Amino acid sequence: MYRVFEALDQLVAIVEEARGVPMTAGCVVPRGDVLELLDDVRDAFPGELDDAQDILDHRDRLIGDAKQTAETTIGEADEQARETIESSRAEADRLLAEAKAQADRMVAQAAEHAEQLVADANDEARDTVDTARADAEHEIRRGRNEYERLVADGEAEQARLVSATDVMRAAREESARLLDVAREDAEALRDESDGYVDATLGEFEELLDATLRSVNKGRKQLRSGAGRLDLPGDNSAGRGRRAR
Repeated sequence: MYRVFEALDQLVAIVEEARGVPMTAGCVVPRGDVLELLDDVRDAFPGELDDAQDILDHRDRLIGDAKQTAETTIGEADEQARETIESSRAEADRLLAEAKAQADRMVAQAAEHAEQLVADANDEARDTVDTARADAEHEIRRGRNEYERLVADGEAEQARLVSATDVMRAAREESARLLDVAREDAEALRDESDGYVDATLGEFEELLDATLRSVNKGRKQLRSGAGRLDLPGDNSAGRGRRAR
């Protein structure tokens, strides 16, 4: 390395002592001496510098390859991310469609269940009305028959008593009494029949009110999206009515 510094000092001395070129900043130096000194400088550099330069060049190539690989990896990652996002969006759309279809099925089932409850309530109401009407008609017929029997008995008794002159007046009074008793019994039977019909129709009215409240509650739950309807008479009561 000492020869390098010595050659550089000589080059500096040549440049400083060189004759200047008029009107310029240049100078005239002996070409042969300068080239000889430059060759000395080149020869004086150790061979490790070339190896170091090769290492630097290899490092630059490695850095370039690494940068290209990184750019390729980033591009592939971006493409994979886009594909993942698109796949996730498609899966989300599919799940949303399935959830909407499930909700529609639940709403349809709830509406069908509510309609079935209304139909069952109507059937039971008709059965109750028919039963009450039949019971009322039976009681009315029984009362009428009893009234006619009592009247016939009174008339027969009256006819029998009329045949006896001595007891005619008593017979008339007894006949009138029996007729009054028969009328009172008939009125009592009629009142009893009317009370039975009124009580039966009252029970039927309470049943209709309870059924309408259950149906209105189910419709409110259906409109509010509360999920599965929890209506009274859903299982055992409904099966019992259908079994009848």
